[in-house]
Amino acid sequence: MLSILCWLGFVAACTAILAFESINEGRYRVVGALFVVVVFLSVGAAFYVYHYGNRFLYNHARTLSLIGVFLVLLAALKVAVLSSGASRWTPSWGTGTAVVAAIVFVIAYDQRFAIGMATLYAIFASLAVGPRPGDGFQLQGIGLFLTMAAGVATCCFSLKEIRTRMKLLEVSAMAAVAVFCMALSVVYLNFLGEPQDLVSVVAAAGHHALAAFLGGLLIQSLLPLIEKTFRIATSMTLLDYSDANQPLLKKLAMEAPGTFSHSLLIGSIAEAAAEAIGCNGLLCRVGAYYHDIGKINKPKYFVENEMGSASKHKELSPAMSQLIIVGHVKDGVEMAKEYGLPSVLRQFIETHHGTTLVEPFYHQAMKKHEDSDPTGKRPKGAPPCESEFRYAGPRPKTKEAAIIMLSDAVEGAVRSLADVTLAKVEIVVHNIAMKRLQDGQFDECDLTLRELSGIEASMSKSLAAHYHGRIAYPTPADAPLPPPTKPQVPRMVET
Repeated sequence: MLSILCWLGFVAACTAILAFESINEGRYRVVGALFVVVVFLSVGAAFYVYHYGNRFLYNHARTLSLIGVFLVLLAALKVAVLSSGASRWTPSWGTGTAVVAAIVFVIAYDQRFAIGMATLYAIFASLAVGPRPGDGFQLQGIGLFLTMAAGVATCCFSLKEIRTRMKLLEVSAMAAVAVFCMALSVVYLNFLGEPQDLVSVVAAAGHHALAAFLGGLLIQSLLPLIEKTFRIATSMTLLDYSDANQPLLKKLAMEAPGTFSHSLLIGSIAEAAAEAIGCNGLLCRVGAYYHDIGKINKPKYFVENEMGSASKHKELSPAMSQLIIVGHVKDGVEMAKEYGLPSVLRQFIETHHGTTLVEPFYHQAMKKHEDSDPTGKRPKGAPPCESEFRYAGPRPKTKEAAIIMLSDAVEGAVRSLADVTLAKVEIVVHNIAMKRLQDGQFDECDLTLRELSGIEASMSKSLAAHYHGRIAYPTPADAPLPPPTKPQVPRMVET
């Protein structure tokens, strides 16, 4: 219902913007004709979104952001056109806003969706620019649309991610060159057979190219606002958050060094697995760095931070231990909000355990319950409920989040192996992956079995390489014998 209301609002707003002059002058037939055109274009856009971006239909914030970008750019273009009048700059404003729309959409969405939406905007922009001076109601024609389309296509196909501050400048420069060549060709076609002043022709094409380049510069300055509006993080932002001097990472390294080391390893494993199936490896790596930040509050209750000391869980009941272990997810989310971590990174904190069972403490509670009656009779009271020993969730909703969940589980399991070989690692990784799959942890993300197989292969290779065997150094004959060691008591490991 809300999607329909958004569509109706979009049609009404676009018609009002495009037909602004006609409404003021009382030419209601023109308004009606523009309304019909807008309705048909909007219906086509709705079908395009339904087929190629239907996930946006359930994310109303993203839908409203998309509509907002359309309307703001169209309104800005209309104001510029009305202010410029019959100036040579008038058509070039449309080219500049089309490039801005293309860059914004390809940053916020994927390339296929961006080129469709940006092309639709170019059509609306052609209508907004209006007729050529002295031609009555004749529109600028296909020439202006082709000029915009050149900039749109260049931006969408050359901008996949922003890892450096020069990337947007490079894309803007390429778009300006493409726009200049197309505009130059269009100007010659419009005046075919008529002698033209070369300087005027080049100047007209240069106006479009300059507008396209300035559009890219505008996005460079508005990038933080775009990220906040669409609730995304570009690769450049992710690289900033991967810096070890970030306050949260520095705090994790100081107060929970074992967890910090574990997170770095998970990051490299997850990045390789994501790239093996064509996902965002950088997002996985940075998300892995932050997925366990909730352990900062109680680091000594997690085995990787015990540093040889006795386990604190020996003094606690299984239920209390489970509450502490599960609590690190909630603590991590609260810390992420406190430090202003982007929502795209917070998802890894929330979902890296999904709704899995805390098996060690559940089995310990079951054993304690069964041993509660030494006479061998039926134990008193109800046995512990499995749901009480599960994480609260949510389960992963993206492939990257699922990769982090699996990386976290297999790393701990492989670390506990006495003899690490590739064959043993593959068995452990496959068993854990199938266990998560059968437990329904991947039900809410679109991960396929083929992709899961590729993830398993990549993780097995990474883990076997990291935990490879080493040749023992020779001991000198006169070296003192090492002191006898006491047998180690098995420790509780988080799963």
